[in-house]
Amino acid sequence: MDAQKEELQDRAIIKIAAHLPDLIVYGNIPPELPSVDYFDGVLMFVDISGFTAMTEKFSTAMYMDRGAEQLVEILNYYLSAIVEKVLIYGGDILKFAGDALLALWKVDRKHLRNIITVVIKCSLEIHGLFETQESEEDLDVQVKIGLAAGHISMLVFGDETRSYFLVMGQAVEDVRRAQNMAHMNDVILSPNCWQLCDRSMIEIERIPDQRAVKVTFLKTPPTFNFEEFFTRCMGFMSCYPSDDNKNLLRRACMLASDPVLELSLQKYVMESILKQIDDRQLLGYLSELRPVTIVFVNLIFKEQNKAEAIGSAIQDACMHITSILKVFRGQINKVFMFDKGCSFLCVFGFPGEKAPDEVTHALESAVDIFDFCSQVHKIQTVSIGVASGIVFCGIVGHSVRHEYTVIGQKVNIAARMMTCYPGIVTCDSITYNSSNLPAYFFKELPKKVMKGVGDSGPFYQCLGLKEKVKFGMAYLVCKRNEDYPLLGREKEIRYFRYTMAEFLTSNRSQVLMYEGLSGYGKSQILTEIRSLAQGENHRTVSAALTKISFYETFHTIQILVASVLGLDACKHYKERQSNLQNKVKTLLDEKFYCLLNDIFYVQFPISREISRMSTWRKQKQLEALFMKILEQTAKEERIIFIIDGAQFVDSTSWAFIERLIRNVPVFIIMSLAPFLGIPCAAAHAILKNRNTMFVTLGAMQPKDIHNKVCLDLNVSSIPKELDLYLAEGSCGIPYYCEELIKNLNHHRVFVFQQMESEEKTSVTWNTLFENFTKPTEELKTFSDHCEEGLKSVCNLVSGVRLKNLSPPASLKEISLIQLDSMSLSHQMLVRCAAITGLTFTTELLFEILPCWNMKMMIKALASLVESNVFDCFRSGKDLRMALKQNVASFEVHYRSLSLKPSEGMAHGEDEQLRELESEVIECHIIRFCNPMMQKTASELWLKDHKKAMHLKCARFLEENAHKCDYCRNGDFIPYHHYIVDIRLNTLDMDTIKKMAKSCGFETEAEITVSKTDFPRISGSFSENVSPEEVREKILNFFDIIITKMRTAEEDIIPLESCQCEEILEIVILPLAYHFLALGENNKALYYFLEIASAYLILGDNYMAYMYLNEGEKLLKILKKQKSWNQTFESATFYSLKGQVCFNMGQMVLAKKMLRKALKLLNRVFPYSLISVFLHTHLEKNRHSRYVHQQAQETTPPGKKRLAQLHRQIACFSLLWQIYSLNYFFHYKYYGRLAAMMQVNTALETQNDFQIIKAYLDYSLYHHLDGYEDVWFKYEVLAMEQIFNLPLKGEDIEIVAYMADTLSYIKLLMGHLDLAIELGSRAHKMWSRLRNPNKYYMVLCRLSKSLFLKCRYKQLIQVLGWLWDLSIAEEHIFSQAFFYSICLDIMLYSGFVYRPFEECLDFISQNDDNRILKFQSGLLLGLYSSVAIWYARLQDWDNFHLFSNRAKHLVPRRIPTVLYYQGIARYMEGQVLHLQKQIQEQTENAQENGVEMLKNLESLVAQNITGPIFYPRLYHLMAYVCILMGDGHNCDLFLNTALQFSKTQGNVLEQCWLNMSKEWWYSSSEFEEAHWTKTVSSLPSWDKIVSGEVNMQDVQKNKFMMRVNILDNPF
Repeated sequence: MDAQKEELQDRAIIKIAAHLPDLIVYGNIPPELPSVDYFDGVLMFVDISGFTAMTEKFSTAMYMDRGAEQLVEILNYYLSAIVEKVLIYGGDILKFAGDALLALWKVDRKHLRNIITVVIKCSLEIHGLFETQESEEDLDVQVKIGLAAGHISMLVFGDETRSYFLVMGQAVEDVRRAQNMAHMNDVILSPNCWQLCDRSMIEIERIPDQRAVKVTFLKTPPTFNFEEFFTRCMGFMSCYPSDDNKNLLRRACMLASDPVLELSLQKYVMESILKQIDDRQLLGYLSELRPVTIVFVNLIFKEQNKAEAIGSAIQDACMHITSILKVFRGQINKVFMFDKGCSFLCVFGFPGEKAPDEVTHALESAVDIFDFCSQVHKIQTVSIGVASGIVFCGIVGHSVRHEYTVIGQKVNIAARMMTCYPGIVTCDSITYNSSNLPAYFFKELPKKVMKGVGDSGPFYQCLGLKEKVKFGMAYLVCKRNEDYPLLGREKEIRYFRYTMAEFLTSNRSQVLMYEGLSGYGKSQILTEIRSLAQGENHRTVSAALTKISFYETFHTIQILVASVLGLDACKHYKERQSNLQNKVKTLLDEKFYCLLNDIFYVQFPISREISRMSTWRKQKQLEALFMKILEQTAKEERIIFIIDGAQFVDSTSWAFIERLIRNVPVFIIMSLAPFLGIPCAAAHAILKNRNTMFVTLGAMQPKDIHNKVCLDLNVSSIPKELDLYLAEGSCGIPYYCEELIKNLNHHRVFVFQQMESEEKTSVTWNTLFENFTKPTEELKTFSDHCEEGLKSVCNLVSGVRLKNLSPPASLKEISLIQLDSMSLSHQMLVRCAAITGLTFTTELLFEILPCWNMKMMIKALASLVESNVFDCFRSGKDLRMALKQNVASFEVHYRSLSLKPSEGMAHGEDEQLRELESEVIECHIIRFCNPMMQKTASELWLKDHKKAMHLKCARFLEENAHKCDYCRNGDFIPYHHYIVDIRLNTLDMDTIKKMAKSCGFETEAEITVSKTDFPRISGSFSENVSPEEVREKILNFFDIIITKMRTAEEDIIPLESCQCEEILEIVILPLAYHFLALGENNKALYYFLEIASAYLILGDNYMAYMYLNEGEKLLKILKKQKSWNQTFESATFYSLKGQVCFNMGQMVLAKKMLRKALKLLNRVFPYSLISVFLHTHLEKNRHSRYVHQQAQETTPPGKKRLAQLHRQIACFSLLWQIYSLNYFFHYKYYGRLAAMMQVNTALETQNDFQIIKAYLDYSLYHHLDGYEDVWFKYEVLAMEQIFNLPLKGEDIEIVAYMADTLSYIKLLMGHLDLAIELGSRAHKMWSRLRNPNKYYMVLCRLSKSLFLKCRYKQLIQVLGWLWDLSIAEEHIFSQAFFYSICLDIMLYSGFVYRPFEECLDFISQNDDNRILKFQSGLLLGLYSSVAIWYARLQDWDNFHLFSNRAKHLVPRRIPTVLYYQGIARYMEGQVLHLQKQIQEQTENAQENGVEMLKNLESLVAQNITGPIFYPRLYHLMAYVCILMGDGHNCDLFLNTALQFSKTQGNVLEQCWLNMSKEWWYSSSEFEEAHWTKTVSSLPSWDKIVSGEVNMQDVQKNKFMMRVNILDNPF
């Protein structure tokens, strides 16, 4: 039985019949059309108000998750209930008209009385359906019903491919009137229906001044049996299910296969629906919220009520409408009688039918239809309304009776315009603005009140092409704004200037074409050029063309010549005529003046010669005249023509222009988009002319997009999240950026506030990254000249998710056009790819594509790469490089991109496609070129399908959701997956590895271990070991390790990248969003925390912050649902937040977060000092116990416990550093306790790396605190721990870490020689371990030590390695540190390794780099070094610029060498500025000097400031003292600095100190231009290496800090 039912449901004829009424399915319609049939019946018109409002709500929804499928579920929930009632009561659903339906009970006239009673009963029950039900989505559903009865006519019309039907007659008009009288839950009977019904059965209420009546209820007699009555009535209905089919809602559900009938019924159904039936797709497949253009055509006839009289007119109109729509891929969706006329609901842009210039085509079609139908006999009035926007397109109704329809406000607007403005073609403001038609096509109409339509802006009459109004209205569309610079197009403008200069100095024509797709800003460039081209001795004439221009002969030349003659300024034809006579009297015989009548709209008398002249001769005469006019003008002044939209130049004008540039020296500047078809011969000749140059416009760079946003919003800064969203979403296309901003503004996403100084702003987690994204210096300079300036800042409303925003309708439309132009297989691939995310792998795509083979997929991908739907990349590094900067936006060509080689073109394309296929095979990473395409394609999926696809993706991706092989595959949060059960697949990773091992396979970790398996090197130190013995033993140990590493491999393996960043971007990030889409919030949270941790490891604080915010939303949801009670994720969340705050220098916030995390991990950190002492005592006892247990080798903790311990260690490691930063003495006890708790927790883990790290951290803490016995003891413990390692696999990395960390500690403490020895060994180890992320840190620290020791040969070698690494890995930290050292070399070493300009260029290019921007130490050093450079050159404007940038970073105190190096440089800059203040005797110079001295002393006094910085700080203190006349303290500080320098071996500082000492106390006069001369003569390193410059002379190139005690004002 079930099999039979499935077979019936799958039968095509039944699916087709579900779209049609029984009137058509069982009607015996003759083949000759039009045909008319007559019958009697009862009509029910049900209007369900509220659907349009809900459609509008969904179509303007902010997020993509409120899609068409939800809407159709809600619509059909109500409609299917109504349809079911109608079918149960024997009705036939004739039509669904949006949110209304028309039903028919077709019976003989004698049965109308009883059938009316049945229909009333049905109507009252329909009202009963919704009286008690709660509305969904705040939907206010109101049902109004009108009933009518009597004679009905049916007209069937169409052709052999498509048929339509109409019911008409008095009953149809009556039922509409009745429904219009109804209020909520009313049933209204038309006068005729009231006359024909059984009045004894109906209780009514009279309607004032109307013959129609309102039904209140049925008053059945007590003995009346409605069931028997109903059964008898249904016997009169020929199509009502009976006998075996009586349980069916509809008899058509049992239709037998009948090819002839099926073919006949197909004509009534849209082609896209038939295709959906053939493909056996679900009903909801075509349901979309889609941007379309509605064309509502209403025809009113002279003889309204006679079907046979108007049938031929409707047939003729229908045939013409169909033929017009077919050209532009429009379709008739519905035809029905509407308010005394026949209405055609036509739609452009249905699924699969989207085409470019849709709105233009719709308006052209509307004008054509209007012109034709106005001439049709019997049609009295033609009214057309055109509206554009998002509507619901989909199948509505019941499973057994439904139709494809459109619902939405735009449908209503088109219908209202059609009725309110009869006899014309009207359009709304969106259609007007989107039409790309000239303004003279339209005329604004007076506003009228329209029922159910709010303020939709102005309405326009579409006039079509009226020659008399178009003259002189083709000016450039864009208006130049003096307060708005042309952004990102400097090279394009520069090239114009160059070409124009060449034209003005030569005697030949020049043609300059700016090529680019729509939206790239070609019109803006031409507007700027028009302004720049103004000048003496040359005439500039500009015109903007539209698509219409292409079809008008000589149109372009007419506009240009009219402007040359000055006719465009004339207000009346007589003025034009007079001007023309004066201009052409010497060039043209008077009898030929009338040639100018049609082209310039003048009225010269027509001469006999001209009346006899052929059109071709007239054209030639005009061309000759125009050529003479231009030749004459060119002799007087140079002519510059600017044409916007050259692809719309008509062929006659192209021919004239081609002759013009050969005969007259003119400069023609054009903007050119792809041609509508093949260019004409003349256009082709110009495009190939050797004097024609082409500038290809590409995308704007992210910084230019950023500046544009700041200008458009009139703000000084925007959130980084918004900056990234717009840079990515716009793809560098200005139009896309503008539309995205409009969309965000529409949804009220922006919050504008007055800008506050950073000092006044209280920092919270939510404001941590606010106002960090500011305009570039060029834009700041521009805004400073504006009256208002950019004084406010833009933020986002709380909780907004930019990633999930639905694309703007305009951009969605562009994507749909591209999508609909693809083959079905390509569409399917793009839609599947859209589910995977913006970036995906070919392996993942192949996994989810249904029934595709690899060859088929590669071929399709290659084709889509060629058509710029996708980009492909060989590695994650290539992808990241591509995303940093858009493709070059400026290219100059000698050949237009519109011209493709014709010979062998097919062969060339095939070859290119084969090459692309090979490239796609090699490139396993694919990315959508346009994020809007991905979002649009993703929205097209049905909910259930989408969920299944997300599940497939998640299952595939989770196997690789861990660190890369180089990082040993673990979680980014150690042991994370042991705490949270997140796997979809049944086998976890450990089980898989065990299975592999049991089958005889080695795991990757074991293979790695076997390569570096060394014998244990055991050893320990005696109790009274000396530092020299320790030094010798540890260095020897490292040497042994390096030797063994060298022999373990045949050659030194070149560096390879860690793949974690690639895994993060193409596996873990998408996986989190797949789980989010599946509603698996706990799994999504798990991966968001993993992502945040990964970004922190990669040094990207901002992205970590972003994904922690995503995680926070999920945490709140999970807590509300009370379905999730684990605390580990919350603890992890707070610990990661603490780490972000720590990295950003917000230590108060960081401490708060870390304390919360520890509390959740059951390790409360004390608040009071007494509690600190108590905890310290307890921790000392714990320490003794753990050391004792360590000696006994106890069982290690379980995996879940290890996860908690690792989190605790991370918190303690940050806490002791935070407390070390504080000035208050008692905080050192907190810091010591945190460091001790880190050691104890590490000992509990029994993990060698954690123990060694904790020992070294504890040693460093006491190093800085001055406890030599403690730090030395823990360094020795760390060394003993490392001596006892088995030294295989991961243990080698621990040894390398040890060498690196010890090198760092020794550098910080000022032991430079040992730091260099340790650093060089760490460098050798990390280079062989193929870990660039560790390797670059070693090189940075080593270069710093070598720099201070003045070992320049080694330093330059290390810098060479650092540069190679930064280029190979695109490592921004390495590059930044490299340039930092280059600046130091120029400032302090006296030679040039990389020029200052290159360093400055790096800073300006990466000023807004997402990673570098939030690494305050590095940037502080770079800005401060540049500020010092300018201060030495007395360039105080630039000094203040960079010093202020540095000043903003000073409060972000981080306990790192980079920060304290940066702060030392910053203070040096301030000291130089103080010297200027003292010299100029500034009012507050004394106070500034005292304050500066305090700040320098405070830095020296801080525990966390390493001794390595003391010489420089004391040097600066000495300088401040001598500037202020305090010679005694100057000597003290100077000698202290010298002593520290000697002890540390700081040769650089020692040399400078000696020179300062000699200079300050000498009688030599200061030379003002001393440093300027020094800078100009700084030698390059190459000259030093070649021996051209002596190194001893180089060391004299020091900056002498100016001072003269005798002149001191104090």
